[in-house]
Amino acid sequence: MLFLKSTTVTKAPGIYDVDIAAKPPGKTFGVFMATDPDNPPAEVLAALAAMGFKNTYSGGYTHKDRGKVLDLHFQKDGTDLFQGWKAEEMEVNMAAITALFSGIGITIAPRVMTLAEAYA
Repeated sequence: MLFLKSTTVTKAPGIYDVDIAAKPPGKTFGVFMATDPDNPPAEVLAALAAMGFKNTYSGGYTHKDRGKVLDLHFQKDGTDLFQGWKAEEMEVNMAAITALFSGIGITIAPRVMTLAEAYA
């Protein structure tokens, strides 16, 4: 779940926040989004599906400011060990993710999760 300060401000229509993160050692990234369930970012969700990302988690909650949030996680399998991404796959996938989100005005900052985050 992403930490949201407020549900009154969105980064793009239907999107409160986006996190692009990988479990250590940091080769295979997932897309984590906090979205507005009443105004879902249908085009972004369709684009992720078209790129091969599968929804692995979907959970709703009410934010402390009473706004509704739908937490979504997406993962794309690669061809490396344990379905991870090889270097070439990482380059192609990260370019596609960057293009998708920059096209709607969201700058992404990919990161590697801490061990506590990754396995919580």
